[in-house]
Amino acid sequence: MCEIRMTERTRVKRGRKIASYDREVVNNVIDESWVCNIGVSVEGEAMVQPSSHWRIGNEIYLHGSVKNGLFQTVMKGQTACITLCLLDGLVFSRSAYHHSVNFRSVVIYGKGRLVEDPEEKRAALDALIDKYSPGRSAEARPPNEKEMKVTAVFAFSIDEVSAKVRTGGPNEEPEDLELDVWAGVKPVTSVIGELIPD
Repeated sequence: MCEIRMTERTRVKRGRKIASYDREVVNNVIDESWVCNIGVSVEGEAMVQPSSHWRIGNEIYLHGSVKNGLFQTVMKGQTACITLCLLDGLVFSRSAYHHSVNFRSVVIYGKGRLVEDPEEKRAALDALIDKYSPGRSAEARPPNEKEMKVTAVFAFSIDEVSAKVRTGGPNEEPEDLELDVWAGVKPVTSVIGELIPD
């Protein structure tokens, strides 16, 4: 995978040692996470909302109601900021100050492309359902004309993007290493459970 070109917005200023501009790292975070947050400026006010998302190639897709105020702003060409984060562990240090978390995060900037072509839109929505379970889109009733009409689908290019990845144990002050305080990592995982029939 190729490195991603850094921009002034994506240049990590705090935590540069854990910054990544590797496309494979970025794609893995997008593919493994189930929820992203999208933020825009709406009439001078910050607006952020969670959304399900999925990736096709070098684009991240989001969908929602065509009447959604945030999406209306994206339709007008407003630049959006999309963030994703996976929590991998709680990091316990001997000092309160050095407690931390192990995580993988991604920040994407860009203007959303409204997917208007009916075939592309349907294929994109099928890809969302197939993220839930491969082949699921072929099993479920397809969306009807009314459902397609009230649903907006946006594609954002994954080009102006950066990632951060923190792994490992705590960063300790040398003088704290002799303290009789437990230190280490408590792993955190997301688990998809067994199916519960309707």
